[in-house]
Amino acid sequence: MSAFASIGWDGWLSLFGHFLLLSLLSIGGAITVAPDMHRLMVDEHHLLTDAQFSSSIALAQAAPGPNVLFVAVLGYQAGGLAGAAATLLGILLPSTTLAFAAARWGHAREDWRAVRAFKAGMAPITLALLVATGWLLTASAREWAPLALTAAAAVLVWRTRIHLLWLIGAGAVLGALGLV
Repeated sequence: MSAFASIGWDGWLSLFGHFLLLSLLSIGGAITVAPDMHRLMVDEHHLLTDAQFSSSIALAQAAPGPNVLFVAVLGYQAGGLAGAAATLLGILLPSTTLAFAAARWGHAREDWRAVRAFKAGMAPITLALLVATGWLLTASAREWAPLALTAAAAVLVWRTRIHLLWLIGAGAVLGALGLV
């Protein structure tokens, strides 16, 4: 933390600005630009050691939650809560803003034929990716219970008005009881 504090406001803004740019390059997630984060934080500014950088990524990847958490852990290692805020806001702000702007643009033009075609084409792709993710997460168990639980949850969400969070909670209880 002291290495980053000695850089001053210019360093904070530089780090924030660099992560803003990395956000626009991170097609496929923030982990795809980790080599440049390493170059900046370890090699160029010496904010972290090589071991701290690797440990930060390993810790964040092992924790539950979104994969982008490793960016906050890197920032925290480098500069405490302010470092975590600078890196996480930097990596999230551009992509979130672009997603919000695209959603607003599409909603304002939902009657356009091209927008309707895009949405219609993306729906099966999104569904297929979700099914593939569910399959990968459950098929590795090589047991019938996780597969049955996944199928039951999918049917319940599709055919009823039961909120998905209730089903996630039920799955957690079944897991805690050792049934799944």
